Amino acid sequence: MCTSSLVLLQMFFLMVPEGVRPQPSSSPSIAVPTSSDSRAGSQGGTLQSSNEGTETPWTVPGTSRLGPTVVTPSAPGNRTLDLFPVLPICVCDLTPGTCDINCCCDRDCYLLHPRTVFSFCLPGSVRSSSWVCVDNSLIFKSNSPFPSRVFMDLNGIRQFCVHVNNSKLNYFEELQKVNASNFQALAAEFGGTSFFSTSHAQSPPPFYRAGDPILTYFSEWSVISLLRQPAGVGAGGLCTESNPAGFLESRRTTCARFFKNLAESCTLDPTLNAASYHNFTVLKVPKGMTDPQNMKFQVPVTPVSRAGSPLWAGNTCHNVVSQVIYEIETNGTFGIQKVSVGFRQTNLTAEAGASLQQHFIIHFRAFQQSTAASLPGPRSGNPGYIVGKPLLSLTGDLSHSLTLLKSQGDGTCSAQRHEVQFGLSAISGCKLRLKKVDCSRLQQEMYRTLHGGPRPEHVAIFGNADPAQKGEWTRLLSRNCSVSAMHCTSCCVIPTSLEIQVLWAYIGLQSNPQAHVSGARFLYQCQSIKDSQVAEMSLTTVVTFVDITQKPEPPRGQPRIDWRLPFDFFFPLKVAFSKGVDFQKGSVSPILILCLLLLGFLSLETK
Repeated sequence: MCTSSLVLLQMFFLMVPEGVRPQPSSSPSIAVPTSSDSRAGSQGGTLQSSNEGTETPWTVPGTSRLGPTVVTPSAPGNRTLDLFPVLPICVCDLTPGTCDINCCCDRDCYLLHPRTVFSFCLPGSVRSSSWVCVDNSLIFKSNSPFPSRVFMDLNGIRQFCVHVNNSKLNYFEELQKVNASNFQALAAEFGGTSFFSTSHAQSPPPFYRAGDPILTYFSEWSVISLLRQPAGVGAGGLCTESNPAGFLESRRTTCARFFKNLAESCTLDPTLNAASYHNFTVLKVPKGMTDPQNMKFQVPVTPVSRAGSPLWAGNTCHNVVSQVIYEIETNGTFGIQKVSVGFRQTNLTAEAGASLQQHFIIHFRAFQQSTAASLPGPRSGNPGYIVGKPLLSLTGDLSHSLTLLKSQGDGTCSAQRHEVQFGLSAISGCKLRLKKVDCSRLQQEMYRTLHGGPRPEHVAIFGNADPAQKGEWTRLLSRNCSVSAMHCTSCCVIPTSLEIQVLWAYIGLQSNPQAHVSGARFLYQCQSIKDSQVAEMSLTTVVTFVDITQKPEPPRGQPRIDWRLPFDFFFPLKVAFSKGVDFQKGSVSPILILCLLLLGFLSLETK
């Protein structure tokens, strides 16, 4: 039976026409066209080559740059169907009267089969096609009503592919008609962001959030603006007015202003006039901008002290603002409750390259219904000190920070001073021009210059010390100059340097240590001078922090093992010896030997 089947199979292959027989795999890109023979018995189900008996090079769709050539399969009703028919609208025909390269729908090319000339067809010049392929060995007979073809893939495997007439690939969905009722809905669904916003403006938030710009209102011009905090930009630190103050962000900025004509800028430049820093009101909450004229949303800016207007007289501009300090009190989501402003003014002399350095400070604090009790200053820790925070001191009931000398550009002592930062040793100095006064007044001036005013009396033990609780402060030790050690009767002993020595330590849990000050002292170094012989003296201030933390002693060694045997450990041995007939008292010697061995072993283990 098997032999007869093989004979019939061989005869079947001999009867197959030449153009339909499988070709050798020497050419991987050869495709075998199917013809309308006895094997493809469907009505026009397979393709017939345009030149019968010839082979057309072909690869599997999507595996090569070369697309299939245009063939005319046999179709029902003697109709011819092009696998890739051209489109009635040719989008790539851009040059009239000229054949556009790779434009397969260009009628100026006069090509019946454009793919035989062009390497590929431009997108849009042929209809989209969809091919479904399976291994050719699985197909014996095709009854598909669609055009089919046998391709060879890149691996040399023959694939039987059917061209599916999928109309969804060639036509867009027809949209509904656009009218006034659905225009906005379609634009919102398919459109993106617009250059001009057509949506309604969002209402302002009901309250300020941290970092939000603070709104101001100028009633004279009915203009809403922002509270500005000028800041320095660039290498020269020039003032820029576009820096807004952030809600709850206490900051200080410094910037410089240069004047070409100080006489004109003195009275015309608003940045030099104190009135320009409080001639407006602050909106309590952002929603106040919807009705800024409503007084319940406005908070006036109150000057702490009277500041004069700039005045030009004697080649000098008087009452120039050099420092602005805003104090803003807030009450949570209820917004800003109170705003006050303070000024520091100076005189500016007209000279070449005249400049002014301005300081702007904004400080936020919680609103207090009763302002009779003074608010404590900022903490330097809670409770322990934080490295880099100010070292707090106390004079009477006034809390302030310890300070060091600060020099100006020419090296002379400045009225401003450096804050002593906890844990950071530092040194600073400057030159002081001595006045022609008696020795006692000169000594007082030198002491005041070194330690600053007011003279510190106590130092806070912790960073959150309360000035009202004297037990939270330690007395500041001081050792002044010894006049008796000097043997010059006409000399004046004055201090020239101050060293602030601070002893501190960590206490509490090692996992959460808290730094506290154990003690501090002022140590002065003095020098004797003769009256009216020294016009200038160099002064120095130093602060040193000494860590005296005593860590607990770590455990030493491991606990020793206490070996103990059960009380009935030797019971089995005693029973064994007691059962013997010839048992005598002398027979206990093995037990003693065993005990000695155990004791020796235990002693070795415990060493």
